[in-house]
Parts: sequence; C-alpha cells; structure tokens
Amino acid sequence: MEGPTLATAGIAAEGRIITRYLITGGAGFIGSHLADALVAPDATVTILDDLSTGSRANVEHLLAGGAAEFVEGSVTDARLVDELMGTCDCCLHLASIVGVKLVVAEPLEALRRIVGGADIVISAAARHRKRVLFASTSEVYGKNADGPLAEDSDRLLGSSFKGRWSYAIAKSYGEALAHGYHRQHGADTTVVRLFNTIGPRQIGTHGMVVPRLVRQAITGEELTVYGDGRQERCFLHVHDAVSAIVALADHDGASGRAFNVGCQDSVTIRALARRIVERAGSSSTITFVPYEQAYGDGFEELGRRMPDISAVHGLTGWRPQRSLDQALDDVIAFQRAELSIGRNGVGPGAHLHAEAREVG
Repeated sequence: MEGPTLATAGIAAEGRIITRYLITGGAGFIGSHLADALVAPDATVTILDDLSTGSRANVEHLLAGGAAEFVEGSVTDARLVDELMGTCDCCLHLASIVGVKLVVAEPLEALRRIVGGADIVISAAARHRKRVLFASTSEVYGKNADGPLAEDSDRLLGSSFKGRWSYAIAKSYGEALAHGYHRQHGADTTVVRLFNTIGPRQIGTHGMVVPRLVRQAITGEELTVYGDGRQERCFLHVHDAVSAIVALADHDGASGRAFNVGCQDSVTIRALARRIVERAGSSSTITFVPYEQAYGDGFEELGRRMPDISAVHGLTGWRPQRSLDQALDDVIAFQRAELSIGRNGVGPGAHLHAEAREVG
C-alpha cells in the first residue's frame, strides 16, 4: 500500500515555500502519519505531544534517524508553544482529546483542553504571523443528518447538558477562533473537518469503532455493535486524510476557509461489523449493546453523516483514493502485527519502519 502522493508538498500554490513544520499531537494516530509524509531532506518536522493519547512508538522510527524532533509537552503550555511557533513556517494543530468514550466520560476535561489548546496555538500562530491549520471534526455538524453536508450547512447540536456535545462545542470554538483571527487580524488560518478517519496506529481504547471491532474479530470475541447498528458513517483511510491535510496546508488559497475531508461511501455499522468479520476470516458473532450500557446516560447517537467534499476538490483536486476494504485490510494487518509483537515480546513499534517508508 502506497502512502500519500506529496509531489507538491512544501510549495504553496502562490509560490510560498514551507520547509519547517510544527505538528501538535504529532505522536497520535493521524499526527504520526502526517509526520511520516512531511519528512524530507529539505524540511524540518517538530512534533509536540504530551503522550496522553499518542505514543512515542508511532514516531520512534523518525526520531531514531533524525528525520524529526520530538518535544514532550502540552499545547496548554503557552510559553512552550510560543517558543516552538517562532521556529516554524506552518503549524498543523491536531492535538486533542479523542474518542467518544473519553469525551462522554470526561466532558469537562475535553472542553478545557481542546478550548485552551486552540486558544494558545492559534493565538501564537497569529502573533508570529505563521500559517496554522486547525484539525476539526464532523461532530461540529451535530445531529444534522441532511447530506451531503457542505461547509456552510447548519449545525444542530443536542443539549449542552449531554456529554457527547462537549467535543463539538470545543471544536466549534476553535473554528470560530481561527475564523475570527483571520477576519480581524488577517491571520493565515485554515480549518479541516475530518470525517471518521481510520487506519494503522488507531486504537479502540477510547471508543473508535473500527479498531475496536477489528480487535474483537481477530481475537475471536463477539463484535459489540452499539445501538441497533443502523447508523451510517463514511470512513476515510488515514493516508487519504494526510494527503488532503498537506495539500491544504501548502495552498495559499485555503487561508480563511473551512474544508470537509472525508469519504462519500456510507455504510451502516452492522454492515461494517459483518465486513470486518469477513475480511479478517473470523468466526466471531455480532451482538448489539444498548448505548446506555456502553456509554452511560447522556449519550445521543446520530443516524447519518456524509461530507460534501467539493470545496477541497475544487481547490486542490483531492479525492479519496482508497476503498473501505483497503482501509480495513490495513487495520487488520496492523492489529495482527501488534498482537504478534505482544506475544513475542518485541519492543513496541518495531514493525512500523517498513510502513513509514511506504507513507513517506
């Protein structure tokens, strides 16, 4: 499996050269793949991560070869962020609390860390006059099930007293902050709304459905589908997501705008579970678990969410290149390797070197 095509990475559409990148949350799932894609002989990549949900193993292959620099720290550390912002051309702000389970369990922490981090990072970028890309989420559309959803579609959030919406509220604040700095101060800001990104290195610990179901399938457990499984989602391979992020970060025409990044092929979660069982060659059965049992009170599920990707396609020519089956196969292969590593006692992340060569 080849990684993102990056023939134009580092050269903005209007000729601006970008060679120094700061990735917040760069040891996380998407951030580490982004770091893989950006490393180059004429580029420097600095990764800032507090390792609360990321893992140093995700980027160890880059650090060992000197391809990237790792700084362990938080985006809520204003002094550290200011120092690092002064050394980059472009900041890719991916650091965030992730996962429905974690957000529902700790809604206050989700609000504080996402809002605080966005405030510090975007303010520092504006102060230093550096380009910043804010990674947002399809969650900002809330319960709006009309589709495909365009960037200017209405937001329909549930009650602020329900834990799920803390994440959407916090990310919406970050978007509004980025837009406000652009409009009032001419700051170079771009918002990317990611729709259900999946792939190697993603873990199911915090509620991500695909890695959780894959782990259950390859270990012979029952696959637990929450609710009735009729809810629909569109899943995007992480390599495709990275290609879009890089294209937008390096394009002057993206400044001041928001872009959906996702796949337009939807699948019900019950059909997804059956597909995972088939592709994993598993004999596992599927069981349905009420939301209240999975997440406790205060959770609301959504029926359908599909992106309109005409904006990103119109600006950069980007479209997803990988199918859901390709993404599932990559997740299955990754998790099998992880389980093998655990059984054989090999150090974590040892198998990532070959994958990193493919991505970069």
